[in-house]
Amino acid sequence: MTLSDFDIWYRSRYRRTSSALTATAMILADIWGIMVSFGTGFFLVNLYDLSAINFRSFVTYWPYLPLFIVVFQIAHLYPGVSLAPAEELRHFCISSLMAHGGIIFSRFIEDREFDSISIAFIISFSFSTVILLVCRSIMRTLLRKSKLGGIPAVIYGGGEMGRLVIDKLLNNHALGYVPVLILDNNSGIGDIYRGIYVLHDTSLGPEIVKRYRIKMAIVAMPNLNQDELSQILNTSVSAFRYNVFIPQFFVSTNIWMSVREFDGILGFATSDRLKMPWNHEIKRLIDLSLTILGGLIILPFLLFLALLIKITSPGPVLYTQPRIGKNGKVFQIYKFRSMIIDADKRLKEVLDASPEMRNEYEIHRKLKDDPRITGIGKLLRRTSFDEFPQLLNVLKGDMSLVGPRPILADEIQEYGVDFKRNFSVLPGMTGLWQISGRSDTDNFFTAHVFYDTYYFQSWSVWLDLWILYKTVGVVVRGKGAY
Repeated sequence: MTLSDFDIWYRSRYRRTSSALTATAMILADIWGIMVSFGTGFFLVNLYDLSAINFRSFVTYWPYLPLFIVVFQIAHLYPGVSLAPAEELRHFCISSLMAHGGIIFSRFIEDREFDSISIAFIISFSFSTVILLVCRSIMRTLLRKSKLGGIPAVIYGGGEMGRLVIDKLLNNHALGYVPVLILDNNSGIGDIYRGIYVLHDTSLGPEIVKRYRIKMAIVAMPNLNQDELSQILNTSVSAFRYNVFIPQFFVSTNIWMSVREFDGILGFATSDRLKMPWNHEIKRLIDLSLTILGGLIILPFLLFLALLIKITSPGPVLYTQPRIGKNGKVFQIYKFRSMIIDADKRLKEVLDASPEMRNEYEIHRKLKDDPRITGIGKLLRRTSFDEFPQLLNVLKGDMSLVGPRPILADEIQEYGVDFKRNFSVLPGMTGLWQISGRSDTDNFFTAHVFYDTYYFQSWSVWLDLWILYKTVGVVVRGKGAY
């Protein structure tokens, strides 16, 4: 593979070499989201009191849109790529609060009164973060399907780490970067990976930037020695306007890492936020607030589900099972019963009768076509409605809304040395594993340890809120649930 071959291939596929298109698309999505938020606020005020406000008048407040875009830009929400989802949620929430607050304050200064329109803007802010996230998600989907989205990036390194980075970028278009070229001096890695050409010359960075105006480089070569890496960084990677360095120890880091300097020596600083007592209290307050509020809203629906279970199959409405919680404490988890009576005893018979089912159960700890599931149980499990009674566990303090999956006693050994750390916090009704594939995950325990570790190290209120937001979409789609 030569640079001339790459030139023909690249120019036939990629005509954009800047983040301008992605940023413009995100701005349009945000403008739409802001106006929808305005409309929601005005509609609800109008619905409550028809004489208080004219619903259609919200469109006259479009001159405020530049204010939001400027605030979002200051919050680094553009071009809207490679920003951790929890951080995006945090920036949107704080920025929207500032912009809406500015509007309300300016109107109060001008009119000297707090009127129905101000209330409409307060309601608008309440819905704005979720609406903006949904609008951005839709825009990213449209960009992906139209093949117009994504910022070209050169990947330094075609080894295990480089390929892992490429896999992540290709499998998750929301990350925003499209790998277009691999640079690696090692000729043994081949000339192509997943349709991306490999050039065996890491010194080509300046020439790539000059010819194609690509601005992003991602360095994933952790096995190089200090001198080799410094040579590549100083003579080749430095030609790119933006670059990201992936260290060997990336799996033990978290999104809140910061750089510390000790008289010329740089280090990465982290903290285990869930070990701070006040964060436990904050998390518990959020759990109780959302559980009580949400529980009251869905209570009629829960009673309806209980009635369906009672009239469609013999046995109790609720099913309890001992699970392992915080610090190894055993508690009884609540679920809507979705299986026949004595399902635990029947499991051994099912597994003994079918080696294929036994293998499936050992991998996923579930059976896709479980003969023990009742008719209504299939719907409950597909939609995850069977887990709603765990709100009682949250109220009792056995569980949190978000956290590691509560496990069975015989699963402790599978976690090995990771158990003590990952279960030093309350288990959760949902978590990173559930929104990242759930039962479709290839390696059950490896995936759990990875996602639980990331959650434990990267916890924040915003990460919890983002997981809850994503859980709604996962439940609606029924992805990985059975």
